[in-house]
Amino acid sequence: MFTLVLHSHLPWLANHGRWPVGEEWLYQSWAASYQPVFAALRRLAADGFTNQLSLGITPVLAAQLDDPHCLTSMYEWLADWQLRGAEAAISREDTGSTARPTSSINELGTREYRAAAAALSDFEKHWRHGGSALIRSMVDSGTIELLGGPLAHPFAPLLDPRLRDFSLREGLYDAEARFSTRPQGIWAPECAYAPGMESDYEAAGVRHFMVDGPALHGDTSLGRTVGTSDVVAFGRDLQVSYRVWSPKSGYPGHSAYRDFHTYDHQFGLKPARVTGRTVSGADKKPYEPARAQAALQGHVDDFITSVRDRLISESERIGRPAHVVAAFDTELFGHWWHEGPQWLEAVLRALPEAGITVGTLQTARDEGYVGNPVELSESSWGSGKDWRVWNGPVVDDLVQINAEVVSAALATVQKRRDQQPVRDHVSDQILRETLMTLSSDWPFMVSKETAADYARNRLYTHAHATREICDAADRGRESVAAQLAAQWNRADNLFPGLDARRLTFLDAVDRP
Repeated sequence: MFTLVLHSHLPWLANHGRWPVGEEWLYQSWAASYQPVFAALRRLAADGFTNQLSLGITPVLAAQLDDPHCLTSMYEWLADWQLRGAEAAISREDTGSTARPTSSINELGTREYRAAAAALSDFEKHWRHGGSALIRSMVDSGTIELLGGPLAHPFAPLLDPRLRDFSLREGLYDAEARFSTRPQGIWAPECAYAPGMESDYEAAGVRHFMVDGPALHGDTSLGRTVGTSDVVAFGRDLQVSYRVWSPKSGYPGHSAYRDFHTYDHQFGLKPARVTGRTVSGADKKPYEPARAQAALQGHVDDFITSVRDRLISESERIGRPAHVVAAFDTELFGHWWHEGPQWLEAVLRALPEAGITVGTLQTARDEGYVGNPVELSESSWGSGKDWRVWNGPVVDDLVQINAEVVSAALATVQKRRDQQPVRDHVSDQILRETLMTLSSDWPFMVSKETAADYARNRLYTHAHATREICDAADRGRESVAAQLAAQWNRADNLFPGLDARRLTFLDAVDRP
């Protein structure tokens, strides 16, 4: 059996800047990845395809896909894209005394205008009132298995066990409220694991989760129950996954595909193909859709062959039918790799024709693709397959701030719980801001030097909010604490279902 797993996630971006980092990131990903990927899933569903992939939707992304501000701004962004395409389509080259058509930019503008028009129509029909109904329809049709995750995407192994348990349970509650289904599987943020976390999963009702291949020492041909639990860890097969994308290579780097990094700065469009790894942006060749389509078919065929060969060799090695899991960020398909959604749909249609059984992680578990129990060590899918990206020397200061924020937040919330064991919106907001501080995105961006200043500013902002509310509450300034909590809540307007009363303090020392 072959399983495709996609992890859909962006940090909370609404009202936290627009360009070069901020809401633009959300709208680009929405238009380039989420819209075409779900359009492909709808076509597959209409043609009777079921159990096509396990799709992770993080609570923080789901919140943005439902947020009224984001929905309105996304609609405006699509209209702006169409306008930019129209301007490029009728652009004229100024030669001093005359103006003449500029064929390459005119062709690009025409393509972009049509693409934006199609995206606007799709958005109006399927997304205009939020993403939850669309995602739920894919779950209800049996096309996908929904994977959940903890609120705000924290790096769970570094969390206080009480907060780790709370964020996971709240994330599962959030998914159930949005999609009317409680996920049985999760994609843990960054595929991060620490010994004992399977106990948290089992207690929360999670039956399976993802790890990276090296966590299972490369033996990913079957899922494995972890320790003495009944929770199954499925490992990403790097040999197959790296055919698509790896730190050094993969299909999206082919010379014929559209280049992600090169912009026409007059209209904000992407006019070039990759051309070559060492070719500068100014020297890249114009994008040619027909050339890209020819490359695409070759990469579909190559992937099908790779999956089939891997299944055969692994089945022979273990003496029973094997399971291969390929896993990626959803945003690779479309946002980073323009042709990715087309490739994705073509692969899912071609796999059964090649005699390959396709199923979800849930399908694999139910049909017995599970081997002997295993003890897992610390791991992630980050650099070095360890935790260095999130607690290495580059982010020591962020780790220290996180520890201080968590300590203050838990102390304040526990004190308030002892005083008034009723719904407390101040405690709710303290935990919201704490979890936003702990997002794994901020240390990742700093470690990878991608918009590091933005990431630090975001962490500092949420840490300040947490401390400010805690300080007022601890000083007994109840009206000030309530006012601050309401103002910070209004600033982001997310996770209304979070309830601090579900934070468990008993036996915290004894938890894994």
